[in-house]
Amino acid sequence: MRSLVRPTVTARQALDLCVASIRDASLNQRLQQAASSIESAELAYITSGKQASLYSIEGTDDVAGCVTTKEMERVYAGTFVKSVRTRHIYDAIKKLPENDICPLCAQRTVFTLDHYLPQSAHPALTITTANLVPSCGECNKTKLALQAAQAGEQTLHPYFDDVDDGRWLFAAVQETQPAALVFLAAPPAAWNAVKRQRVFSHFRVFGLAQLYASHSAVELTNIRYGLQQMAQRGSPDDIRDHLAREAASRAAAQTNSWQRATYEAFANSAWFCAGGFA
Repeated sequence: MRSLVRPTVTARQALDLCVASIRDASLNQRLQQAASSIESAELAYITSGKQASLYSIEGTDDVAGCVTTKEMERVYAGTFVKSVRTRHIYDAIKKLPENDICPLCAQRTVFTLDHYLPQSAHPALTITTANLVPSCGECNKTKLALQAAQAGEQTLHPYFDDVDDGRWLFAAVQETQPAALVFLAAPPAAWNAVKRQRVFSHFRVFGLAQLYASHSAVELTNIRYGLQQMAQRGSPDDIRDHLAREAASRAAAQTNSWQRATYEAFANSAWFCAGGFA
């Protein structure tokens, strides 16, 4: 997971722009009546996000008893996403990740915005930008309307969580032909129990072990020829040193990247460096 700077556009600002774009007078009036409830929901959300307790926010069937869940979903999909008054907000949130890489899986390209707390259960948060996380289509589809029931079951939130203050992503070489990697989450023991459990939950929910294993297999295919050439000229120690340098370069870019874990695992395997890559 990669941390992002939380968007600065408030729910009230987004709501006012949506209202200005909606021609339905009745809906406009009811949205304005619901404005204070939407603002209160945003405040509670940000407070809970900072306290890692978003799971505790209870769902509702409507907003302030005057705007239905379906209406809020239409405001998001039909106005917030499409209106010339608000589309720039949507686009700016999508562009938050560096190189357009999904912060949830740290691998695929951002395609959409995901509601961290689902629209279907939290209509008051439908256009709250703090609840809108850039994501790839696969991560969005995988998560769907998932909401944790306990603190440790929460997936990580790019706007509120920092998990690059310690090393938690590792890999191990499987001595097979061809060689393969197994990825695992192992958060630092110094982290509190909830933070550790949330890393495990995020790793499981988004299927990161399988995703990273697949990409590491492609990476091995890409570097195999170079390693074979190196083996003809040098020793397993030369190969290990080369792989360790590659790992260090990737670690400098991202503390917990699958690329770092991949090259470290290769470098740490005597079997791999002695020709297991062939």
